[in-house]
Amino acid sequence: MQDKIYFMQKLNDEEKIIACLIQGDISLVKYPFEKMGASCGISATEIVNISQSFLEKGIMRKFGAILRHQKAGYGKNALVVWSVPADQIEKAGKIFASFLFVSHCYERNPAFKKKYNIFTMLHSKDENILSLIKNMATAIDINDYIILESIQEYKKISPEYF
Repeated sequence: MQDKIYFMQKLNDEEKIIACLIQGDISLVKYPFEKMGASCGISATEIVNISQSFLEKGIMRKFGAILRHQKAGYGKNALVVWSVPADQIEKAGKIFASFLFVSHCYERNPAFKKKYNIFTMLHSKDENILSLIKNMATAIDINDYIILESIQEYKKISPEYF
């Protein structure tokens, strides 16, 4: 926490403005950074370059989108945790990530319950989630998994520093 406070105190005025802009919602338009910058006289290029410098300096860990599944029309969602042997993790991860209905696929270390080491997030508008999971299990020839189906979406917020 101390490091974050130090970095925030060291930002110049333009960097602070950009930090405020990128921590909020980004418009769903063709050129979102141009629209964002127009509100304060900063070019889209400056926003992107300074955001990149935040990543390089460790001020910002990642830049990503939060999908509100239900609002996007995905009524069926599930987190599936898999027990994959260590020598098959990379192969299984690549197979899982190739499925269009998988939005997240990552290795968890330490493993959940000491054995569930790959986490996948599935989304479907109308298909049966269980049949999608069975297809995944068949693709990697592993049947040791736990399904955590989403039944309610909670408010998703990002921390705001300014």
